[in-house]
Amino acid sequence: MSPTALNGINPLMTACVFIEFQNEFTTEGGALHDAVKDCMDATGTLANSRKFMDECRDAGCTIVHVPISFEKGHKEIRKNAYGILAGIKDGQHFAAGEWSSEFCDLMKPAEDDLIVKGKNGLCGFASTNLDFLLRQNGITNVVLAGFLTNCCVESSMRSAYERGYHVYTVKDCCAATSVAAQDAAYEHTFGMFSIPTTSKDIVAALNS
Repeated sequence: MSPTALNGINPLMTACVFIEFQNEFTTEGGALHDAVKDCMDATGTLANSRKFMDECRDAGCTIVHVPISFEKGHKEIRKNAYGILAGIKDGQHFAAGEWSSEFCDLMKPAEDDLIVKGKNGLCGFASTNLDFLLRQNGITNVVLAGFLTNCCVESSMRSAYERGYHVYTVKDCCAATSVAAQDAAYEHTFGMFSIPTTSKDIVAALNS
């Protein structure tokens, strides 16, 4: 993507959306940590994301956190679930009120950050109040980071694009279950529905 595409992003109209920075993924002991650890380590996901979050907050962006959680028994998911939701239900992952669904220490929300409610599926918009929060805060630019690159981040990216937001995806602040999966998403899909970029380039554009 040409650097000119990132010139002059208005921080007051920009939300940095951090998807599922929860212990289940991010922290040793989380049931899904081993699945994403190699990609996180290769990408520097957590350190990059913390630095990026702080810089975007300082620049005046709206910081939004999008956790996923399920009540006991995961009854929100159908009994005959298939695909990734079947794995979440069978493993009882992201159980509400448990350590696994809490934000990791490095990415805990600040007092003025927004926390999205109602995420029980893959898309950050579908079952949540995300769109309401963004529009109430005058947001036109959505910058996405988090887990999984080719699942919840991609689902949210597509929805944001179709809702008319100007969407950016930040590769060095995401992670998937493999580096190859992450690279494939950015190479073949993300450019169709967003501007794939890096945290450094977003911060530079916010301050330009």
